[in-house]
Amino acid sequence: MSTTQPTRLAQPTRLAPNLIEHFYRGGDRIAGLRGIEQQSEFQPEEWLGATVSRADQEPGGAIGLARTVDGVLLRDLVAADPEQWTGAGQDHGTDAADTGILVKLLDARQRLPVHVHPDRAFAASHLDCAYGKTEAWFILDAEPGSAVHLGWSEDVDPDELDRRRDAQDSEWMLSHMNRIVVERGMGILVPAGTAHAIDGGIFLAEVQEPTDLSILLEWSVTTSTRDESHLGLGFETVMGAVSTTALPQSEIEHLVVLHDLDARTDAPVSLLPAAADPYFQLFAVAPGTDGSAPVDAGFSVALALTGAGALVSETGAEAVEFSAGEVFAVPAGFGPWTVSGSGTVLAAGPGVGWPATLASGGIR
Repeated sequence: MSTTQPTRLAQPTRLAPNLIEHFYRGGDRIAGLRGIEQQSEFQPEEWLGATVSRADQEPGGAIGLARTVDGVLLRDLVAADPEQWTGAGQDHGTDAADTGILVKLLDARQRLPVHVHPDRAFAASHLDCAYGKTEAWFILDAEPGSAVHLGWSEDVDPDELDRRRDAQDSEWMLSHMNRIVVERGMGILVPAGTAHAIDGGIFLAEVQEPTDLSILLEWSVTTSTRDESHLGLGFETVMGAVSTTALPQSEIEHLVVLHDLDARTDAPVSLLPAAADPYFQLFAVAPGTDGSAPVDAGFSVALALTGAGALVSETGAEAVEFSAGEVFAVPAGFGPWTVSGSGTVLAAGPGVGWPATLASGGIR
């Protein structure tokens, strides 16, 4: 008689809260959504499904790394079986635990500094890193009149920017940037190289390339020093990653979209501009009136935003129940999946064509 046991189909893994201490105030709306107690007024971020850690710690530090509710590092689970988790296998061009994405909740109760992230070409040539840090914001809540600052409103002279940076002239920098008043349901793409800042009063989900690479043009409002603000490269080098050209309204229109989060559709709804697709994707998934088209198979981070229900696989794997505020790492082996019940789930995954586009250098 055979003793072979049936293979257990991959299922979403429930993740523990992963709050991050930071220099800026916030976090009460994260605690409210996640159903946990806020331990400090300086816990304004939660890293969801992260298999990369924060940069400002000793090598090998675990700050930022996501854990399951049983205390196991998600990074270790993915590294042990990348084919099941990401569908990419061991040889996709980066480490075995790479999922191609980093997702955060960010609840700012004070303004964040003007800063910039490098693109992939700069990161590869100067930092030996395959990823840059293109990112996107999806607004979950915003106080009336609060805004983000995105790109320069006019061309900026590089030498003038250097002087204003060294003088820490916040007023000058902000006055030369595009100010975009935000509202719930707005998705905003922030291309690498673009100067940006976020007002206090904004609660958002951030989807980004999986790095923690930031160039601070305005460190005086943080706990960082000048020497901690240029990625260890010196400003003479790192300013090559900072765009000084204007971001005109005609381009901003292609970086901003608006969606009704309360709408019910029969297919996952993309919440970000199409230009984000090569880097990452973010969908709202909810039960439709006539059934729902599935989320494609692949690694994703799923946040139950409202209601309750279940993540249902089309492969026959056991459904996984959820309630509002829970977070799951969904493996590629779960297959295409839908949502049942009354809830809305945000599902974030790596870009279209990942990891082939990364390994081939297909995105710059």
